[in-house]
Amino acid sequence: MTRLSLSAALNSGLRQVLEQDPKAVVMGEDVGPLGGVFRVTDGLSKDFGSDRVIDTPLAESSIVGTAIGLAMRGYHPVCEIQFDGFVYPAFNQIVSQLAKMRARTGGRVPMPVVIRIPCGGGIGAVEHHSESNEAYFAHTAGLRVVICSDPQSGHYMLRQALACGDPVIFYEPKRRYWEKGEVSTDLSLAPAFDKAVVARAGSDATVVCYGGMVATCLEAARIAEEEGRSLEVVDLRSLSPLDLDTVCASVARTGRCLVVHEAPGFAGLGAEVVSGVTERCFYQLEAPVLRVTGFDLPYPPAKFEEQYLPDTDRVLAAVDKLLEF
Repeated sequence: MTRLSLSAALNSGLRQVLEQDPKAVVMGEDVGPLGGVFRVTDGLSKDFGSDRVIDTPLAESSIVGTAIGLAMRGYHPVCEIQFDGFVYPAFNQIVSQLAKMRARTGGRVPMPVVIRIPCGGGIGAVEHHSESNEAYFAHTAGLRVVICSDPQSGHYMLRQALACGDPVIFYEPKRRYWEKGEVSTDLSLAPAFDKAVVARAGSDATVVCYGGMVATCLEAARIAEEEGRSLEVVDLRSLSPLDLDTVCASVARTGRCLVVHEAPGFAGLGAEVVSGVTERCFYQLEAPVLRVTGFDLPYPPAKFEEQYLPDTDRVLAAVDKLLEF
């Protein structure tokens, strides 16, 4: 076990993939000598060369289009989109080509393409640098959509993403890049790639979350414990497919469910979780399923983002409401 930041754990995962898979390539804007804007690819160009760690033009559609072509020729590309709000020029390539190629060919053409996207707010960035656009891609059949929450999940899940053979949208909560944790590189110990995990056991209510909100909800659970309340925190990890079995097993035990994410609430991922929990756990529920989300507004200027993003106070206020029923 080694103590690493999330960015270093992702770097370690990429390094292992490049060492073990001669067909793996990393490509994106400034991923070469600079090491990426968050230094996730730091040192990889020096060690593996510019033919395998490829600096691309500032053209996201071309990055993904080239990756699709490389995958058709037997390569395993890992693309980096610098910031979440920069993925939109590649949207057509992702939803019209990448997501459909495997089905279109009856499975004869695999698409082992991983698209890494730093996501979410909390770093005081400018416009188009703090978005949570996971619902667009989770709605697209043919894509796997996953999101890590800490260094260990980042390392494991990035290696699993490339090994799975499907196109994967891989979200990384940028506010957590510098937070450290213990990291094992033994992939045999990793949870299944498409399964949620119980990040903290509890008995009074289930808090379902993912990405950057996991640490926020764990802190809320710690505070709640001091007040005599026991919250179970479930980290979804996989947004498509969605592991409702783990979520509903928890809700069946606690009888209450709160869903937390920083994307806007309307038609967000939380709505799908609420629907699934209500359908499966109707007779076990002691209260309506509630959500704490970002507001249904364009992401605000940096000086207002702390008012926009869900925090422990909003989570605990929703828990109070749940437990009043």
